[in-house]
Amino acid sequence: SIASADMDLNQLEAFLTAQTKKQGGITSDQAAVIAKFWKNHRTQIHESLINQSRWDNFLKNMNWRVDLKAQLRHIDQINTPVAIVEMELGKNGQ
Repeated sequence: SIASADMDLNQLEAFLTAQTKKQGGITSDQAAVIAKFWKNHRTQIHESLINQSRWDNFLKNMNWRVDLKAQLRHIDQINTPVAIVEMELGKNGQ
């Protein structure tokens, strides 16, 4: 919960206080250890979560255009716009 919300120190303190008051929750010593760990490693934990949730692929190039149909069998389909999109994906490090 702490990592997914990327809690600041005030939010962390409120969250840990609520957890210590909860029946079956954590002790105040455990809350102190968690708070110290979060203060020292918050940036690394946040970056790790971002990297885990990111796709391996990224967008290298994108081309698009809109075409109008000028001649078809059925008259009601003339001048119907059609979007054509071309996306080129790449992998990190390649």
